[in-house]
Amino acid sequence: MSAGKEISIALAGNPNCGKSSLFNALTGAHQKVGNFSGVTVEKHEGYLEYKGYRIRVVDLPGIYSLTPYSPEEIVTREYLIKERPDVVVNVLEGTNLERNLLLTTQLMELEVDFLVALNMIDEVEERGIVVEIKQLQKLLGCHIIPTSAKKSIGLDSLLDHVIRVSRKDIEIRKNKLFFRPEVESSVEKITGMLTHQPELGGYNPRWLAIKLLENDREVYHEVQRYPVWVKVELVLQNALREAERLHDSEPEMLITEDRHAFIRGAIQECVRQPGGIKATVSDYIDMVVLNRVLGLPVFLLVVWAIFQLTFTLGAPLMDGLEFLFGVIASTTASLLPNSMLRSIVIDGIIAGVGGVLVFLPNIVLLFIGLSFLEASGYMARAAFVIDRVMHRFGLHGKSFIPMITGFGCSIPAIMATRTLKSPTDRLVTIMIIPFMSCGAKLPVYVLLTGAFFAPDVAANVMFGIYLLGIAVGLWTAWLLKSTVLKSDSEPFVMELPPYRWPTLTSVLFQARVKALMYVKKAGTLILSAVIIIWAASNYPHSGELERHLSAETIRIAKSTMSPSEKESRKKTLELYIQSEQLEYSLAGRAGKVLEPLIRPLGFDWRIGIALVTGLAAKEVVVSTLGTIYSIGQSDGGPIELKSILRNDPSLTQATALSLMVFVLLYMPCVAAIGVMKKEVGQWPPVLLYSAYSLCTAWVLSFITYRLALLVT
Repeated sequence: MSAGKEISIALAGNPNCGKSSLFNALTGAHQKVGNFSGVTVEKHEGYLEYKGYRIRVVDLPGIYSLTPYSPEEIVTREYLIKERPDVVVNVLEGTNLERNLLLTTQLMELEVDFLVALNMIDEVEERGIVVEIKQLQKLLGCHIIPTSAKKSIGLDSLLDHVIRVSRKDIEIRKNKLFFRPEVESSVEKITGMLTHQPELGGYNPRWLAIKLLENDREVYHEVQRYPVWVKVELVLQNALREAERLHDSEPEMLITEDRHAFIRGAIQECVRQPGGIKATVSDYIDMVVLNRVLGLPVFLLVVWAIFQLTFTLGAPLMDGLEFLFGVIASTTASLLPNSMLRSIVIDGIIAGVGGVLVFLPNIVLLFIGLSFLEASGYMARAAFVIDRVMHRFGLHGKSFIPMITGFGCSIPAIMATRTLKSPTDRLVTIMIIPFMSCGAKLPVYVLLTGAFFAPDVAANVMFGIYLLGIAVGLWTAWLLKSTVLKSDSEPFVMELPPYRWPTLTSVLFQARVKALMYVKKAGTLILSAVIIIWAASNYPHSGELERHLSAETIRIAKSTMSPSEKESRKKTLELYIQSEQLEYSLAGRAGKVLEPLIRPLGFDWRIGIALVTGLAAKEVVVSTLGTIYSIGQSDGGPIELKSILRNDPSLTQATALSLMVFVLLYMPCVAAIGVMKKEVGQWPPVLLYSAYSLCTAWVLSFITYRLALLVT
């Protein structure tokens, strides 16, 4: 396919406008996820073939404006200006045009080639809203295509318009949004100064002028590099004085007011609401989920239900994978005559990596549940409900969003704190995010609850562990905000989108992304860790133990015992020697050094090794246990770590509870520590937090173990 038949389009719109659903409907399975260059902001990219064209679609982060306050806004603006997609598709939520059009006015100012996808047109019609599309097109200066990603309405028409715009078959009027005379005069003066500046060729001069009047720091730094800044600064100072004299305000506020005035006029002229305002389904649901008394219990009930479904539906799938890896281990053992190679493959790779991969169904189910809550609109309500609780601990309500993200992974959750304007709120939120149970900790919980608790109790235990993480996080926030980081939290304002039934494609896509990340980690980081752990658990060899094994084997062979009894005695001897060799190995010696520190928590040296290796990634705790506990088991048998742990006399329910609490609370993985340092900007707070989390984990694990011994 020729390069001339390739078209790049960017989807831009507010959060909850259906942009991602439209992206999924257009690109189907041809999608990939990554990060924008140099920024940890998720980037969805896909492609489709349509009428001989290969169309590349980039789903930009959901934003409310192009003012660069958040990483998402910066990324979107930089992409539109520097990457210059052939067509920008501005996705509008048809039922909430007044809010969505603010971004549209800023796209008009950029003067990019853009179309408007009037999304959720089915909901617009159901509510009896009438949109005069032709008149709105005249006002915006672009074509408007009614669409519904959910019902696949208007997709072909949208793509036809994309092709026509890219070929310049459709005239884009690129209407300008004019401001009040005194502001417009300043805009025109600055535009004239910047028009003939070749060094600013990548930017639209009028857009630069508007942004300078809006006190946009990024644009300020760009224009200040050139000699023309001396003249521009005089105009800006005059504009500031004029705005103060005439309106007792600033140019930035006047521009914002004029944008909203244009939007209100467009809505009044082009949109007709139904005569009587009726309560919607969302209104009735909100009467319950936002109720001051019922809101929090409903939220806890919803989260509890997700854990029940995750454990109940995931258990048979996990058992199936355990059986599969057992068959693989048995088959592999018969094909590998070399004992060392057989050990590294079965005891190391299969037991370690396989021990992590068996929890993939639970990971997928959990993320399906969380994606469903987010896409349905309930997560915004949860943030609103939790805000009342969080303010009592000195936290901003917006901190809840990074905390929820932390249930997936701490790294993007820490990045998400950039949306918090208060430095102290941001620092406190960063410090409590690692206490949330990220997806990497879930395999540890599922392993231990499945091994030591009945199925009907396991999900409740796991739910309790998640609640404990939230409780410790809130307590830590209160401690910080009442001592070293005293400050008042900002008021919390958050839009509550209408409830919608999420599309299956969108929910499954999010779950697939997380699952692939999990599998990739198992195939790279965890595999490397497993091999290192295997080597450390097998070397060095004790010559004395090997000589003892050889001498005892000869003695058994010369004895008068029956062949079956000889085989049994030899097997028992081999298992004993392997166990002793494990303690003699490098890993065994390191574990023995740690054992006095963790013995009060109910842990032995083997668990100590797992906790140390878990600093690389929490899933490695399971891999380490799988590798260490598999050494000494019969070669070739089905490897089921739960059964091995359950049958170990040194492990009890009290040990399992203590270990889950410790894994929940102790230091996050090294990658998360690195991101924390990057976001905080210095090491001392991060190191103090690491020491605090270790001490907190030890104390609460000790309390848990002692209480569990009294109860169990």
